[in-house]
Amino acid sequence: MVSGVVTVWAQTSTPINEPPAILIVDPPVPDLLAQGIVWIPWRVENVHIGPVFGKDALNASPRVGHLHIHVDDLPWFWADMSNNPIDVALLPPGPHKIRIELVNAIHQGVPGQSKTVSFTIPKGASPAQ
Repeated sequence: MVSGVVTVWAQTSTPINEPPAILIVDPPVPDLLAQGIVWIPWRVENVHIGPVFGKDALNASPRVGHLHIHVDDLPWFWADMSNNPIDVALLPPGPHKIRIELVNAIHQGVPGQSKTVSFTIPKGASPAQ
C-alpha cells in the first residue's frame, strides 16, 4: 500500500500568489478489504473539488478541479467531484491498483501528479449482505 502527499501546480491562470494544490491519499481501509470493499480516504488543499468545468473556470480563484479515478489500467475511468472517499466494491480477489489523478476544470491532468494505491482483495472476501 502507498501513502503520501503529492504537491500539484494547477494548470490555470489563477494568481501566482496562490499556494500549490495538494492531493493527500491514504491507503485503503484494511478492515473493509477483507469484505471486498475498497475505501480510499483522500483530501485536497488549496483547490476546490466540484462540478465546475470549462475554459473560463481555469481563471477561478481559488482554483477548481476534480479527480479522475482509474482502476487496474482499464480503458475507462470516472470523474469524482465529491469530497467522499473513493469507494469500490465487487472487485475479484487478487492484486489491484487504483490511480487517482488531480485534474483541472478542462480535464487536463497536472503532469506527473497522480497517486497509485495498490492493494489485494483476499480470497473469499465479499461484501456483507
